[in-house]
Amino acid sequence: MKRCRPTSQAASLSPLARRAGALLLAVAAALSVGGTTVMAQTNDARLSVRQFPAAAMRGEMVVRNHPVVTLNGKTEQLSPGARIFDQNNLLVLSGQLVNRDVLVNYLRDGGGQIHQVWILNSEEAREQRAGSNRTIFNFVTDLFGSNAPAAPGASAPP
Repeated sequence: MKRCRPTSQAASLSPLARRAGALLLAVAAALSVGGTTVMAQTNDARLSVRQFPAAAMRGEMVVRNHPVVTLNGKTEQLSPGARIFDQNNLLVLSGQLVNRDVLVNYLRDGGGQIHQVWILNSEEAREQRAGSNRTIFNFVTDLFGSNAPAAPGASAPP
């Protein structure tokens, strides 16, 4: 049982209102397409240089088998919450980098494991940064080195 007669909304609009709606739709489509192409061209035209923490070090990294990596020829390990960022600052899974040699800046966590990694683009690779030959810990374990205390009753050296 039909209770209402079907009516068309388009039939109730005047021809001027239909033209205005079509014009508005065309302008909105043109603006959205034009803005996207301009943004894509400016991002591709120049490479941006990211600001890295002062403690970040430079190295060549190869992911062997997660979480094991080779960093400057030495076997290292990624921390459990390690994050790897690509040249566009997007997160990358370590599985995508297996057996690929990439130039990176990296940070270590408190346990000495690699915690944050940034894959460098060509502009960032030109900047000078310290390598992994720096010490990881800032304490000395040589208790009886050059400053050993003299034994009781011994004479001091001249």
